[in-house]
Amino acid sequence: MSDTTIIKIDSKFSPKGEHGEKYLASGKTVSMRMWENEKPNDEKPEVSRPYETVGFVISGKAELVIEGQQVLLEAGNSYVVPKNARHMYRILEEFTAVEATSPPYQVHGRED
Repeated sequence: MSDTTIIKIDSKFSPKGEHGEKYLASGKTVSMRMWENEKPNDEKPEVSRPYETVGFVISGKAELVIEGQQVLLEAGNSYVVPKNARHMYRILEEFTAVEATSPPYQVHGRED
């Protein structure tokens, strides 16, 4: 029998991660999180993560740098950060985006 579990998350009550992100729905192979009202700042350090990320910008502007390629992210844009790609973000205007990660971000210590 297939899994018929329904999971509903109200973001008003979502737990927050150590970097300020809100954890949203999470399944066995994908999870969602939201970066809400991120403030303009100096660039965040370059990192590499053991999961693929796809995102959608709700509001604001940020610059995403992946392996030396620069992309301006604005409201309505979607983006992909490949698994293990060296990348960083610069928040240019107060920024809100939703990201999905596969495998799930918050599993097995992937918060780092």
